[in-house]
Amino acid sequence: MYKIGFIFSLMIVLSSCEGAPEKNEKPIDWTNEKSTRMHQDLSAEEEIAIDLFLAQHADWKITETGSGLQYYIYEKGKGQQAEVGDIAQIEYKISLLDGTECYKTAADEVEEFKIDQADIESGIQEGVKLLKKGDRAKFIIPSHLAHGLLGDMSKIPPLTTIVVDFYLYDLL
Repeated sequence: MYKIGFIFSLMIVLSSCEGAPEKNEKPIDWTNEKSTRMHQDLSAEEEIAIDLFLAQHADWKITETGSGLQYYIYEKGKGQQAEVGDIAQIEYKISLLDGTECYKTAADEVEEFKIDQADIESGIQEGVKLLKKGDRAKFIIPSHLAHGLLGDMSKIPPLTTIVVDFYLYDLL
């Protein structure tokens, strides 16, 4: 009987705590103009960081695409041009602008992905189509072509430019 009384008392106490919470929410004061301005500011900061990085690598002969991808082919291959649908066998090293290494292929191994049909960053997809079999290149990939607003939830922070040292080993 004591247990039933205790359970009943506990239910009364708990049910009395279930009242509606007070609403102290302020209306959100956000507009399309504020979103646009924030995006412009973030893009300008990222562009400055990329420019500073490239100033430290003045010997790189950088080419920029319309999307903002910047690349430098530092070793020319002699193979065929990469095309949509090819399976690219690659070696890579992904770093941040400050030199922090995030990812790389294992020694003496290659990874594969199908060009334009894989879950690979759009900057890498765009970059690989600029290469021929055997090319080695550096890609400077702004955040909107890399991992965007969220990063990769592991080693690449949100809104971060990445540098990819890329070797197009083979095309299948």
